[in-house]
Amino acid sequence: MKIPRRKFLHLAAGAAGLSATSHSARAQVYPVRPVRIIVAFAPGSAPDIIARIMGQWLSERLGQQFLVENKPGAAGNIGAEAAANAPPDGYTLLQVPTAFAINASIYDKLGFNLVRDIAPIGSIFHNSNVMEVQPSFPAQTVPEFIAYAKANPQKINFGSGGVGTTLHVAGELFKMMTGINMVHVPYRGVAAVSGLLGGDVQVMFDNMPTSIEHIRAGRLHPLAVTTTTRSEVLPDVPTINEVVPGYEVRTWFGVGAPKNTPVKIIEKLNREINAGLADPQMQAKYANMGGTVFPGSISDFSKLIASETEKWAKVVKFAGIKAE
Repeated sequence: MKIPRRKFLHLAAGAAGLSATSHSARAQVYPVRPVRIIVAFAPGSAPDIIARIMGQWLSERLGQQFLVENKPGAAGNIGAEAAANAPPDGYTLLQVPTAFAINASIYDKLGFNLVRDIAPIGSIFHNSNVMEVQPSFPAQTVPEFIAYAKANPQKINFGSGGVGTTLHVAGELFKMMTGINMVHVPYRGVAAVSGLLGGDVQVMFDNMPTSIEHIRAGRLHPLAVTTTTRSEVLPDVPTINEVVPGYEVRTWFGVGAPKNTPVKIIEKLNREINAGLADPQMQAKYANMGGTVFPGSISDFSKLIASETEKWAKVVKFAGIKAE
């Protein structure tokens, strides 16, 4: 049966309106079933704990379980690719850390593109790394360290949790901006701290949560923090930026979703995440990890990912960092 053109257009418009209404209605009642948050690192790690704190908040707030699913491996790329290929329906989310912005320049053949395939939702948390040495090390300030390193090229080993980690690129950025020459010694994860305590390496740019108790106990000496503002956890410790203007390393974490996830769902999640970050109890939980809540808009998080990806691409190129 042939439908008159005017009637066809009327029906088409009605169908489009029904589709839009249905789409909007689904976003309003979201979620109607459990949501998984893919964390591309091991259970018990800082990324895992950060995601579980927010997952608990969202579960209580939205009435459905937000369950962390750990998919570690390949420096986080396995989990990120799994999220990028998941249905864009709001029921698979991805924790997005600094590591993904670094990986974009280190790995040539990733099965996904962070900027293209992951839709930013919002930031959650950020903290500083800490430049630290043993209390017996000859240099006890950043200027003293730079002078000592220039007088002893390639005689200082700096440890990290592996090639391409924030600990590694923080050290490479320091080398690039000061002109010193240190030797990178990669470890597997937190074992690097043992290397520093044992004297196998002389300096680290470690994540604050991993080192803070060693610093408090006097086993390690903090030279400076890597953010541009001093840390609330170590308020008397200067920033590297105070000696090396422009130096900044932040370890940050946020949430994303597969591209084409409905905008209404992304906006709703952004609102709820920011509401959580405004809660004093949530702030206290994240403060206990040595960091600070990091609320912001979808656009803010998108700009952060883009700027950090560009920044670390320059450091990766300078240092000649290659995937293991």
